[in-house]
Amino acid sequence: MKAPTACLLALLAATLRAGAPRPAPEAAAPFPLADVRLLDGPFRTAMLRNADYLLSLEPDRLLHNFREFAGLPPRAPRYGGWEGAGVAGHTLGHYLTAISQQYAATGDPRFKSRIDYIVGELALCQDAYGDGYVGGLPPLELATLRGFKRGVIEPAGPHNFKGGAWVPWYTEHKVLNGLKDAWILGGNQQARAVALRLADFADAVTRELEPGQLQAMLSVEHGGMLDVLAQLYQLTGEPRYLQVSRRFYHEAVLNPLLAGRDELPGKHANTQIPKVIGEARTYEATGEPAGRAIAEFFWAQVVRHHSYAIGGDSDFEFFFDEGLTSHHLSPGTAETCNTYNMLKLTEHLMAWEPRVELADYYERALYNDILASQDPDTGTFTYFMSLEPGLFKTFSTPTESFWCCVGTGMENPTKYNAAIFLRSADSIYVNLFIPSEVTWREKGLVLRLESAYPREDTVRLAVSSGGPAWATVRVRCPGWAAGPVSFEVNGAPLSAPGVPGTYAAITRDWRPGDVLSFRVPMAVRTEALADDARKVAFLFGPAVLAGDLGPGPAPGVSPYAHDQRDNLEFPPVPVPVLILGDGPAESALVRSPDGPLAFTTAGLDHPRDVVLRPFWEISHDRYTVYWDVMTAEQWRYRDAPAVIRQ
Repeated sequence: MKAPTACLLALLAATLRAGAPRPAPEAAAPFPLADVRLLDGPFRTAMLRNADYLLSLEPDRLLHNFREFAGLPPRAPRYGGWEGAGVAGHTLGHYLTAISQQYAATGDPRFKSRIDYIVGELALCQDAYGDGYVGGLPPLELATLRGFKRGVIEPAGPHNFKGGAWVPWYTEHKVLNGLKDAWILGGNQQARAVALRLADFADAVTRELEPGQLQAMLSVEHGGMLDVLAQLYQLTGEPRYLQVSRRFYHEAVLNPLLAGRDELPGKHANTQIPKVIGEARTYEATGEPAGRAIAEFFWAQVVRHHSYAIGGDSDFEFFFDEGLTSHHLSPGTAETCNTYNMLKLTEHLMAWEPRVELADYYERALYNDILASQDPDTGTFTYFMSLEPGLFKTFSTPTESFWCCVGTGMENPTKYNAAIFLRSADSIYVNLFIPSEVTWREKGLVLRLESAYPREDTVRLAVSSGGPAWATVRVRCPGWAAGPVSFEVNGAPLSAPGVPGTYAAITRDWRPGDVLSFRVPMAVRTEALADDARKVAFLFGPAVLAGDLGPGPAPGVSPYAHDQRDNLEFPPVPVPVLILGDGPAESALVRSPDGPLAFTTAGLDHPRDVVLRPFWEISHDRYTVYWDVMTAEQWRYRDAPAVIRQ
């Protein structure tokens, strides 16, 4: 019997010989970023804050390594942090994607001018190299990359080749993906030419490698090379790019997933997620079912068995064994890049088959991890989202960090409008309740979604222009809802089923001025860790409620770090314990009567009651997401400084 990879490659070769692969059908499609505009609310605020940060960065400093290593004089000094290390240049790739998405989402011409300038500079650097390569890789990493063509492949671990060369394909993926986005989202045709020359370079480097050599090369982190090359095939119709993408199929990770085996524990989490996204893309490009099987199995395992309440995963960047979460509430939980990539993967799955479980996860991770990862003062980003009770968040510096999570952090707010709505021929899916306006061109409708959700439970979707148009609005009824979602149209009650965990379908002839209102019942609930029922997180609607434990970090310690590990050794402060009688833990919280989404504990003896707020609102204070729940008898055997009594 042939190995799974051999079977897949043989099937692909036969498909290519028979003609172009047939793309997989979509059940629903995202709207272009340009057709969804954010309205006032926390997500628009975060997008505008990020836009200011993007504009504060100097393209010539990001281009320093590109010009220097191409033999051209730099125009400005390089930035610090990882831009002075082996992954130099990765930030520019992320930046190019971020400003392309920002331009597509807002039409702001300041971002278009930056796209055009950067692409022009990259074309000059590519011409200077002469073989199609363009990047900011230092000499060791570039020599290693070029050495692959001669069959010189000497892995020295999951992130390095011989001599310490740090993930050259990972870095090149960022550059190639940024060029693709500058072309498609930024409307820059020169970016198309530069991107395809770089893809041709990837083809030349890998074309003559034997299967064993390719697998040795892929044992080192290589980002989303499979994904971006499959996208180039979709965009150009050139079969060669699909063939190159398949050379980045990593057997050791993807074959077990295809066979339905969870072998993720012990693996570096964010190394694997882009590979699975690439398989999702391959399914869409070719219709071959293996990619879909891999993506759906992986998503289910990570979300249901390897994730925290906030939607993030991993401890110090690695997956760990299911059933040990209580032992992994550390300073290094939930690398932000992981969640960025899990949301990208979820977007693919939602297009194949819109399901409430997918949108529920997307909402959870978007609100409680991604939105929570941006510093409100500087616009900078977290690397780890610490879930060690009593610790605090650490953010990047504006110009001296440039970690991987800074790069993905730049991208996140520029696409906050990406998954709010989906569309099919006659339906629009309302997945997220983020204030926004969508132009549904196929139906000639402009719909305006207004809400103070989750501070309030009522959402309004109004036809602000266009119509009449016969269509179905499918509203997500969250699986966590405290009861059925109720609906009104133009103030009149509507007998639409709003069963939690389903989409409610409202079909009518929509006209200007029509207003669909719906109420999503919300209540405090708890989620216990699978391996410790006495350790719980509190949630209200989509919001993870974190206990605000007061100012942090410690005196003299900055929440802004050059190195992402700088603050990991600082001790946490003591965290209160819930002492329950016969009632449920949820009853220990009382909502603030003055409007904000805030709760207090009922009966904290020492030293005071604790306020719980949405995790995304706690930026500089110490906090806890997970609480120990005990009986009075259990408490007597524990020495703790404070108790919540019920």
